[in-house]
Amino acid sequence: MGNSIQFIENGVRLIASKRNWIEGDAIEQLKHVSRLEGICQVVGLPDLHPGRGYPIGAACFSETMIYPALVGNDIGCGMSLYETSIEARKVKQDKWEKSLRTKGFVNQVEWSEQGREIIEQRFRKSLTESQHSEMISLINPFDQSLGTIGGGNHFAEFQRVSKIHDAMKFEALGCSSKAVFLLVHSGSRGLGEAILRQHVDRFGHKGLSSDSEEANAYMLKHDSALRWAEVNRDLIAARMCDALRLERKSLLDVNHNLVSSDSMGDQAGWLHRKGVTPADQGVVIIPGSRGSASYLVKPIESDISLNSLAHGAGRKWIRSECEGRLRSRYKLSELTRTTLGSRVLCDDKALIYEEAPEAYKAIDIVVSDLVDAGLVEVIAELEPIMTYKTTKDAKNKGRCC
Repeated sequence: MGNSIQFIENGVRLIASKRNWIEGDAIEQLKHVSRLEGICQVVGLPDLHPGRGYPIGAACFSETMIYPALVGNDIGCGMSLYETSIEARKVKQDKWEKSLRTKGFVNQVEWSEQGREIIEQRFRKSLTESQHSEMISLINPFDQSLGTIGGGNHFAEFQRVSKIHDAMKFEALGCSSKAVFLLVHSGSRGLGEAILRQHVDRFGHKGLSSDSEEANAYMLKHDSALRWAEVNRDLIAARMCDALRLERKSLLDVNHNLVSSDSMGDQAGWLHRKGVTPADQGVVIIPGSRGSASYLVKPIESDISLNSLAHGAGRKWIRSECEGRLRSRYKLSELTRTTLGSRVLCDDKALIYEEAPEAYKAIDIVVSDLVDAGLVEVIAELEPIMTYKTTKDAKNKGRCC
């Protein structure tokens, strides 16, 4: 244990082995964050890569300050995993592709209205009347996005179990190894962007004192975006399963872009996660690229990692380089099939190059680094059957991490 734990400088740690691909710019961004007012500890996870000024795949702990810029524009982006009612051996890919293209994202108004009703009910249970009114006004402009995936690295993917590492832990989840699973990765869409923009327009990238009125106002919007994102993922799953006439059972739903009150040792404060999966909410899934396995893991809580894990493979290439690197190697049609026999539904030329498997780190190394650091126990591997990004009739932009 510990070969993948690197101490960069005081208060800055990196969970990554020497064989992992970690860019120097990402390390410099970690150091920059550690020097912000009130930041006590910063940890980079194995999927660490540079973001727009701040690292993605990093957890940051502060005693007294909240930094909306460290959370980013897609508040509440996360992963939801469902078990469906069909066995993997019964999947007919041609039929599924046709159904998802013709039925998957139709009747947007109907789904948006359903999502708004759910969100309003949740707000009524947790907010005062004045807060409820304020939050409804905030989210109204984004109703039309409810139940949509977004662009960038967001996706909905049907998967099968390819390998079980720990049969007892898998059986404890109460699901079948023969079933098809659905993994949804999306967030708060334009709502999170609007909340961050409001903050930046007023305060720039400065943090907020956690006991200030401004911080309270931000956290009210932030928590509302979390709820919005959770409903959004469930609506996406409902639409996908409805198109294929499948039932579904929720197994987990975890946000990986957020800030929350927490404590490290005897220090109380605020834990910022940007592209970082919590390790204190039970079993989680860490997806690879569309051409590799996803790992179902049991987290092991640890202050070393700020109770945090990688949220995926992490980018290796910047988006603007992908098409140039891959155009001569692959026809566009070839990128809709993977070496695992799965299919990719993506009619956006730029996006299918940007999200090619080669643009990401090796998920096996990312997970191996977490295991070596004593942060996870691997339960099972799930391989893709069909990955939905976007089709001509359902293009919707918005990226997170």
